[in-house]
Amino acid sequence: MNSNIKLNVALLRRRVPNLTSAAKAVGLRPATVSNLCTGKIPVGRAEVKTLVALASLANCTLDELLIRGSRLEMIETGIKVVDLFCPIVKGGRVGFVARAQMGQLVLLNELIVRLQGKGFKMIFIEADSIVPDVVEAKAACDHVCKSTHEVFELLNSMDKKEDAVVVADRAIVKTGDLFDMGDRFEQSGFPEITTFLYDPSGEAVDENDPYGPLDTLIPFDLDLATRQLYPAVHPVKAVSTLLEDALLDNNHLSIQRRAKKMLRRYREIRVLVNNIGEMKIPESEIELYNRGQRLEAFLTQPFYVAELITNQEGVYVPVESTLAGVQKVIDGGADSLSPDELKYIGKL
Repeated sequence: MNSNIKLNVALLRRRVPNLTSAAKAVGLRPATVSNLCTGKIPVGRAEVKTLVALASLANCTLDELLIRGSRLEMIETGIKVVDLFCPIVKGGRVGFVARAQMGQLVLLNELIVRLQGKGFKMIFIEADSIVPDVVEAKAACDHVCKSTHEVFELLNSMDKKEDAVVVADRAIVKTGDLFDMGDRFEQSGFPEITTFLYDPSGEAVDENDPYGPLDTLIPFDLDLATRQLYPAVHPVKAVSTLLEDALLDNNHLSIQRRAKKMLRRYREIRVLVNNIGEMKIPESEIELYNRGQRLEAFLTQPFYVAELITNQEGVYVPVESTLAGVQKVIDGGADSLSPDELKYIGKL
């Protein structure tokens, strides 16, 4: 199947609000459906019977379910690990998956500040939370709405609706408000609105309790957070339809895949090093291990919202500089530098 073919996730959202439960009821694995919707599993690898079942659930034809071509656009954030592994889709739905103390809300606040700088209007949906970082996110946004109805009314008054981002507690997925809001947007002819879904509960989402279809999944890693390597975004599990559907340029796709492959193997070797020691690891693997350490360190970054705490100025790194730096580390061009010299820098 052509790699440019993707699921019409918007259609699934509209017609099957409780997609996970509905899919499970007809014998589909929730994880498979979720991975197809996020792009973690390319449509080309899906079984025909799975696609037929999804079309049946949405009461549509396969031609309606599958979209050929794409006009999806990336929002550059200047955050290396995000732009490389899970680039944000303009008009897409972004989900954060993390437990407490992993830096989820710090990244959310940083994204709010950075996107405001690009001219996006940030709209916060009121949430019953006293978590300090949630309160900070609310204060940082341009508008605060008490309901999805208020969000609709606000957007209706805006000229450039596509330059708005809605920030919401994941709870609105469970209540169905998110899907109702999406339906109302579509019926009113609104452009796709970018949505950030965070989870202040600190309960990591599993395959039976997902956010629903996502365009970008930003999972956090406890190991990185424990070692204070922030942002602690899991580089191997992070997903974006822009990458999975090959909608970015070949250079970005190639470097991202090489980086993910290196970090995946580095993490395996790291377990061995911690258990049996570095001396028992083959020399060829040690070189990969050392470069993996450097790449992991290079992907850390100072944030604007943390300047008072870290005493380091926030850094914006254009995606071209991120790709060039990552490629240099992978190819050995930074072998003369230690991991500590690569931590919390911008460009290489």
